[in-house]
Amino acid sequence: MLPAERTTVITPGHAPPLPDERAAIRTALEDPIAAKPLRDWIKPGAKICITFSDITRPTPNDRIIPWLLEELSGVTRENVTLVNQLGLHRPNTQAELAKMLTPEVVARYRVLNHEAENPAGLVQVGRMRDGTPALINRHVVEADVRIITGFIEPHFFAGFSGGPKGIMPGTAGLQTVMSNHNAKNIGDPQATFGITRGNPLWEELRDIALAVGPSFLLNVALDT
Repeated sequence: MLPAERTTVITPGHAPPLPDERAAIRTALEDPIAAKPLRDWIKPGAKICITFSDITRPTPNDRIIPWLLEELSGVTRENVTLVNQLGLHRPNTQAELAKMLTPEVVARYRVLNHEAENPAGLVQVGRMRDGTPALINRHVVEADVRIITGFIEPHFFAGFSGGPKGIMPGTAGLQTVMSNHNAKNIGDPQATFGITRGNPLWEELRDIALAVGPSFLLNVALDT
C-alpha cells in the first residue's frame, strides 16, 4: 500500500464508446484530418501496404482492418500486403493472426510478420542521429500507398503510442530500433508520457517515418 499523503493516482476521463464504430471509421477515411480522402490515394495498379499493431497491443484490428479493406474493395487483392508491426517482438502465429485480423482476412490477403533481423527485407531510408542506418521493412518502403493503423495512448518514453510508431519502430530493423531506444534518448527528461515535440526519441521516430514518404494514418483511441 502506497502512503496516501505522497500518492496521486491519475485516472483517464471516461467517455462513452462510439455508437456506430463502422460509420465513424468510414467517415474518417472519407474526410481525414489534413489529408486527401483515402480513395484519392488509390490509383489503378497501386501496391498497397497496410501495417497493423501486433498481439501485444489492444488495437481492435478485428474490426478496423476488415472495415478498411472494405474501402479498398476495388483493389486487386494481390496488390495488398498487410505487415505486422512487430518491432523487436516475437512473430505472431497463424492462429494469433487469424484471431487478430479475422480468419477471412488471413485467408484472402497476404499477411506478413515484420522481420527486424532479415537484411533482405529491409531498405535504408536515411540515417539515425548517431549515424546508424535507418532501415525499414521493404514492403512498407516500396508500397505506392502506405496505410498505417494503430491506437493512441500515453507512452512512458515515446510520449504517445500510435502515429509514427506504426512505421518506426513497428517495421524497423534491429539496429535502427536499438539506436533510437538508446539510454541517452530514453533517459532524456522530455522522453516521457504525453510529450512529443521536444522529445528526442519521438522526434526521431517522426523523422524516419516521414523519410519513408507520405502515409495515410488510421488511429483510434480506446475506452476503458
